[in-house]
Amino acid sequence: MENLNLIETFSEFKELKNIDRATMMSVLEDVFRSMLLKKYGTDKNFDIIINIDKGDFEIWRNREVVEDDAITEPNIQISISDAKKIDTDYEVGEDVTDEVKLFDFGRRAILSLRQNLTSRILELEKGNIFGKYKDRIGEVVTGEVYQVWKREILVLDDDGNELIIPKTEQIPSDHFRKGDTIRAVVLRVEMKNNNPLIVLSRTSPVFLERLFELEVPEIFDGLITIKKIVRIPGERAKVAVESYDERIDPVGACVGMKGSRIHGIVRELRNENIDVINYTNNIQLFISRSLSPAKISSIKLSEANKRAEVYLKPTEVSLAIGKSGLNIKLASQLTGYEIDVYRETEDEDDEDVNLDDFSDEIEGWIIDELKAVGCDTAKSVLELGVEDLVKRTDLEEETIREVIKIIRSEFE
Repeated sequence: MENLNLIETFSEFKELKNIDRATMMSVLEDVFRSMLLKKYGTDKNFDIIINIDKGDFEIWRNREVVEDDAITEPNIQISISDAKKIDTDYEVGEDVTDEVKLFDFGRRAILSLRQNLTSRILELEKGNIFGKYKDRIGEVVTGEVYQVWKREILVLDDDGNELIIPKTEQIPSDHFRKGDTIRAVVLRVEMKNNNPLIVLSRTSPVFLERLFELEVPEIFDGLITIKKIVRIPGERAKVAVESYDERIDPVGACVGMKGSRIHGIVRELRNENIDVINYTNNIQLFISRSLSPAKISSIKLSEANKRAEVYLKPTEVSLAIGKSGLNIKLASQLTGYEIDVYRETEDEDDEDVNLDDFSDEIEGWIIDELKAVGCDTAKSVLELGVEDLVKRTDLEEETIREVIKIIRSEFE
């Protein structure tokens, strides 16, 4: 019965676990030899035959036949009297091979063997999972949502392996239920408490890059290169692309006919607004393109501190800054330049007053905060109003109301 239980143990693991035949046999033999060492002090004179296909095994012991009074090592020698009990033809000096039955080891040894076997195979399986996903970091994987918790989602892959998507790696508008199919990129793989921890991400720029590779054959084939990706997950992303073939329009290829290629990516990312930009080494042109859809009038660069002063018509300022300042923030990240937006003063606005002229009434850091969102004149502040300024700046509503009160008094 114990023999059958042991056979069931390793047969079960062979059926359910992703372990190759050679490795499985090596582990089984190693476990059996450990048991032999404990009982006999050596395993060198034992042959272990394992048949995984049939779920069976045999252990054979080889001993040399010696005279009855010449035995010095009972585990590797057998007396001529005992040998003849097995077969009357045996002579001194010959080798006797007899089968060792599992029940000879005792119930406790068999139980220990079974536990050791289970433990070894589980460790091997964990190592296989760790190695498999360690080589897949940066790849997109598809799985099924098994459990949704407050701080993370548990996902099962096709082999039933557990993957985790922390809340911080989920798009804010993500909403999954048990049984849903989910796609994400393998972010990192580590061993935690002797268990493989595979962390996935849907917010990583790498995820967006892999989605482009899946949707745009020219990127997958290397005809178009993604130079850089910046994104605010679920809100907006900017992707700089470059083509090494002059006949290929990189932006057009990524967007596709009537947006056919990019629509699938946008849906996967919960309607994240994606700007595809043609990369160039001309930094002024690159900054101008990165602030799209706004049209830039002129740019002044400061290479020393990596700052760019961008001048636009008043009607273009809000486009350059974007909703909640996302457009200018991403443009800065994409180009590597801190971008300051300024309005071009038109003739009819000659009566406007520069914000710096209020430095005796408004603190300098407040003026700098307003300039950062394109408000460098008194009228530009009044045009935006309290609500927009609260959204676009880090200023308190009370502070903004006080600033507007000071500015209005100038015109009154």
